[in-house]
Formats: sequence, structure tokens, C-alpha cells
Amino acid sequence: MTDAPWTPQPIERVLGKARADLTWEDLVEAVERLGLEQVDLRYVGGDGRLKSIAFPIGSREQLVAVLVRGERVDGSSVFGGASTEDSDVYVVPRWSTAFVNPFGTRPSLDLLCSFYDSDGEPLAHAHDQVVRRAAEVLTAETGLVLEAFGELEYYLVSEPDPLYAVEPERGYQESPPFSKHRRVREEVLRHLASFGIATKYVHGEVGGAVEDGRQLVQHEIELLPVPVPEAADALVVTKWLVREVAHANGLEATFAPSVTADGAGNGLHVHSRLVRPAGDGGGEAVNVIVDDEGLTDTGKRLVAGYLGAARALSAFGNTVPTSYLRLDEGEESPEGICWGETDRTGLVRVPLAWVGDVLPGMVAHANPGIGGALPDLGVHPQTVELRLGDGSADVHLLLAGMALAARRGLTDPDSLAQAERLRADGDDGAEDPEQLPASCAESADALEADRALFEADGVFPQRLVDETLEQLRERHSATRGKRLRKDASAREELVRRYWHVG
Repeated sequence: MTDAPWTPQPIERVLGKARADLTWEDLVEAVERLGLEQVDLRYVGGDGRLKSIAFPIGSREQLVAVLVRGERVDGSSVFGGASTEDSDVYVVPRWSTAFVNPFGTRPSLDLLCSFYDSDGEPLAHAHDQVVRRAAEVLTAETGLVLEAFGELEYYLVSEPDPLYAVEPERGYQESPPFSKHRRVREEVLRHLASFGIATKYVHGEVGGAVEDGRQLVQHEIELLPVPVPEAADALVVTKWLVREVAHANGLEATFAPSVTADGAGNGLHVHSRLVRPAGDGGGEAVNVIVDDEGLTDTGKRLVAGYLGAARALSAFGNTVPTSYLRLDEGEESPEGICWGETDRTGLVRVPLAWVGDVLPGMVAHANPGIGGALPDLGVHPQTVELRLGDGSADVHLLLAGMALAARRGLTDPDSLAQAERLRADGDDGAEDPEQLPASCAESADALEADRALFEADGVFPQRLVDETLEQLRERHSATRGKRLRKDASAREELVRRYWHVG
């Protein structure tokens, strides 16, 4: 049973049942009780965007067929470089992903789907299957579950507001009326909750500008940790939702890595932690990257895994030429492949997370004279933050790559020493750390050099890696010879070309 009074998810509320346990019979009942007239099957295409097919509900039999059987789609149109043998593939609904979509002319029951080939086997190059395999091989080898969530940044673009004018680089967690589009942010937050997507908060971000007769204001959504396949789905749905809400309010949303010559770009920082699941005997789940003293050796091995694969991971996290404008020029972009617990300039940082016994004292000081025991707040919130990605990231492939990098870090006997060498806030600091790629072409080269990491155990098919390399190199060729720092018109053309990414 779910805690019905607290859930904003309509399906869980009317059924009194958690989404994770839903069956097709439950969904038929939910459709009847909620009066829904349409089903949308959704899937992630080769471009990382959320696609959809809409079905009318003409009868119970038709509804059951859609929920159980799914549908055929043209795989050669869905995936770039797909062969003719992909012309027909199956998309099969995952019942636990169901949510009520309020957009369109009438509310619909929406479900995310997974891809399968003509033999009923998982479609190897489908992005949802890649991240699922990556999570499975990590857990099979280590017994641990990698959980993650994203900090998703975006700009809302509108006509300038003459009152309380936008000030450049002053928007971080600003309140109205200085902050713009609070209602849009909160509408997104409300829908995320109703979709069952675990969300921490929304707020205004640093970036803001008024130029060329338009106002650009940056915002951020931070989700909550879930296993990496669910985290990837949540990010894709969230990006779609932001665009829907913005459009409904007469605004344009962009996740572009670079939006103006001087303003902050849109990053996608990913937090993660390793959790030992609750045992069959009833023990509690444990976050193994932290203890009372801080980051554990397991946590440091995780960091080393990310740093060792960072250049190759940029192929999935920084996929367009404007990604490298952001990395080169952004004030808050990572400065090198290093990490720290207090340093904020490295590629990986360890954010504050109430380590040790700091919480009781803070609570007592903030609430003087009020006693009582503190509640159990569940799995420890400590994460490590990979500050690599941006709004162009293919989130399923990026998170799949992070899971494989984590596996290598956990199993490589040299990883602890590597973590110490690359620590920026240690006794000696990280001396002259290696830099991230400076272009799509360099990212492609890094992925090609480390492709064995991703192709091991068949997680990333060779074909998918080849397609990624080809796409990165083609995008680099489109910018060859252009001096983007000095040629404002060439830069603007490139920014507009990659205005809507992912």
C-alpha cells in the first residue's frame, strides 16, 4: 500500500498502491476510475528525446492490448545509422512508469517503453537497454546499486520585463519579483510530483541576460537519488515536461550548453552514491561511500573510476560543439580532471552532507528549548558530484557510462592511489591535472581509446560506439576553421544551431 494522503500521483492515490507494484489490471482500473480516454506510449529515441504514440481507448479490449502488447515502430527512423533489419522493432510498456499526462486536448495515461527486436530480445543499441545492462553488470560484480540524480539547468526565454529588470549573473535562488517565472517553475514542480518523479527542489539559477529584445533567465531542477535506469528516465521526462509547461505559458525553454557570449551555460551535474540494498533478513539499505569520518575508501574508488573515464564520458555528456565553449569559458566549469571535498573547481566534488553528528547540534541551536529525538531520515544523503555533463547530454548513455566507470573504480587495485594523486585539496594538491577534451573531435578520440571499458560484457554494442564517434566527428567538422571566440556571428550561428538539444 502507498501512503495515499501524501501522494500527489493520481494513479497511486486512486488505487492505494505504489507505482513500482502496478500491473496491467491496475492500470485498466485506473483508466476507468480517472475517466481517461487515451494512452500515450513513450520511448527514448536515438537522439535522446522522448517520443510518443497516442492510442484512443475505444474498448477495454483495446486498452488491454496496448498495455500488454505495446506496438511496432520503425527502428530505422528512431536510431541514427540503423540498418534495414531494424525497420520493425517492438516497444513494450513498463507499467511502473505510468503517469497521467495533463497536456493535450484530454488527459492521457502515459507509459515509458523498452525496445525489443524481432526475436523478443532486448534491442542492444536502444539507450534504455544500455543503461539497464550497465546497472546490472555493476550490481552483479559488486553487490551494490548505483543511484543517481541530476541538477538540470535551463533558460526560459521571453520578452523583457520592465519591472525589476534582470541583472546578469544575479539569479541564484533569487525570490520574486527579482526572480522571473516562479509560477512556471512551480507548475513544473507540481507536475513532477504528480508524475511520481522524486524531486528535491526547483529554484532560480545564476544566469540572466537581456539582449536582442529578449530576456533569458536561468533555472534549475534538482531531482532525488534513484537507481540509474530510473534516474535517466526521470531526466528525459523532466526535460520534456519543462518544454511543455514553458510552451503552455508562451515561453521558450532551452537546455543549450551555451546561450550567450558572456552568460552562464546550462550544465547537467550528476550526483551519485553506491547503496548496499536491504538484505533478505530485513536489514536496512546502506550508503557505502560514507561513514562517520567522511568519504570511505569505496567512495574514493568511485571517484577514481569517474576521473579515469572522464575524457571518454564527455562523448556522452558533452555532445555538441557549444559544449566546449561552455567548458572553455564558463566560470563554474571544471578546471581539470581532479577532485576535492572542499575544492569546487575540480571535475568531481564531494558536497556537504551532514557527516558525523553535526545535525543534532544544528537542529538544537536552530530550535532552542525544543527537545526530542530526531527521526530516522533513511539512507545517508552523501553523494559525489560529477560536474562533467551539460544540457546536450544523452543521459541514458552518460549514466550507463558512469556505472561502468564505477565498476572499474571499485575493482581496479590502483584506484585508491589514483584518487590520492588526483585530489585537489590534499596535502600536495593535484599537480597539473589532465584536462577535459576541447572539442567534439577530442571527445571522440578519447572514447575510441577507452571503448573497451564500454563494450565489455556487451553493454555498449560496437555499433553504438561507432555511431557516437561518427556523430561527434561530423559535428566537429561543421565548426572547423571558425574562430568562435572572435567571430561573433559564427558563434551566434552555432549557438542557434544547437539551441534545442537532448
